[in-house]
Amino acid sequence: MNEQLYKIVLPTPFAVGDVNVFVIKGQTVTLIDAGIKTEAAWSVFKEKLNEIGLKPDDIKQVVLTHHHPDHVGMLDFFDKDIAIVGHAKNQPWISQNPNFFEWYDAFFEDHFMKAGVDERFRPYLKRLKASMKYSCHRSLTTSVQEGDYIPGLESWKVLEVPGHAQSHIALYNERTAVMIGGDLLLKHISSNPLIEPPMKPSGERPKTLLQYNHSLRRLLDLEINCIYTGHGDEVLHVRQLVQERLQKQSDRADKVLSMIKERPQTAFDICKQLFPTIYEKELGLTLSETIGQLDFLEDANKISTDEKESKLIYSVCS
Repeated sequence: MNEQLYKIVLPTPFAVGDVNVFVIKGQTVTLIDAGIKTEAAWSVFKEKLNEIGLKPDDIKQVVLTHHHPDHVGMLDFFDKDIAIVGHAKNQPWISQNPNFFEWYDAFFEDHFMKAGVDERFRPYLKRLKASMKYSCHRSLTTSVQEGDYIPGLESWKVLEVPGHAQSHIALYNERTAVMIGGDLLLKHISSNPLIEPPMKPSGERPKTLLQYNHSLRRLLDLEINCIYTGHGDEVLHVRQLVQERLQKQSDRADKVLSMIKERPQTAFDICKQLFPTIYEKELGLTLSETIGQLDFLEDANKISTDEKESKLIYSVCS
C-alpha cells in the first residue's frame, strides 16, 4: 500500500517556536509525535486534519520520537484506547511517575551543587519541571528499540539516537531514503544535548553530548534524501549539516579548554563565560551545553576532575 505523509505545524509557547507533527496514511493511520497540550495546538491540529480528510478518531496509533512536552502533550486529548508507541524510556516522563520525579529533584539538587551553581539560583530548581504542565499523563502500549519496525508501517525502521533525549528515536525508510528525525538534526538551530537523570538512582549520569555526537555520526553512514524535523524546515543536505554541527561543537570544546588552561574552574564558572548574556535566564539549557563540552574534553583525556567542598573542579591533564 502506498503511504502518504503529511506535515502539520502546531504552535507552542516555547522559545523554539512551532513544532511539527506528521500523519502517515498507510496500513494504519499513524501520528508521529503529538504536539503540546494546549487548546490552541489542538484546535489547529483538528483543522489541519480536516484538510487532509481526517479527524482525530481516524488516528489509530501515535509514535513518539521522544518524551519532551512539545512532542507528547496532546496525547491527553486522544481516546484512552489509542495505541502509543515509543522507546521504553518515554514511560516515566509521559506517565509523570511520582517516584521518578522525586529522584529527578534529588538528582538536580546534587547536580547543581557539584557544578558549583550559586546558591541564589536554588529557586531555579523548582522551575525545571515547569514545562511538564504541557505534557501528558499517558502510558506506552508498545515499546520499540533499535532495529524494530513500526506496527502497521513496516517500511519505517527504528533507530535509537539518544543525546537530545534519552528516549529519542528516529524513523528511517530505507526504500525512500527519508527519515522522520524528531529533534535529532534541526536545520535552523542546534539541538541541545540535555542533561537527564539516569533512569534509576543507582545509575550513572548519561553523557549526553557524547551520545548526541554518536547519533549525528550515524547519519553519515546512511543514504538520506530528506529528514523531516521536529521544528522548522526539512533537512536536505544532511552530510554537510552534520559535519558543520560537529565542527562547531569541537570549536566550542577548544574554547572551553582554553578557559581551563587559564585556571581550574567549576562547570558554572565556565557556563557564565560561554553564555554571559543568557545563563541566568536559561540556566538549565546553558549548563547542559557546558557540561556536555566538559564530558567531551574529559573523554578525550584533555581535562580531569577533582572534588573540592562538594564541587567538581576541572583542570587540564598534566
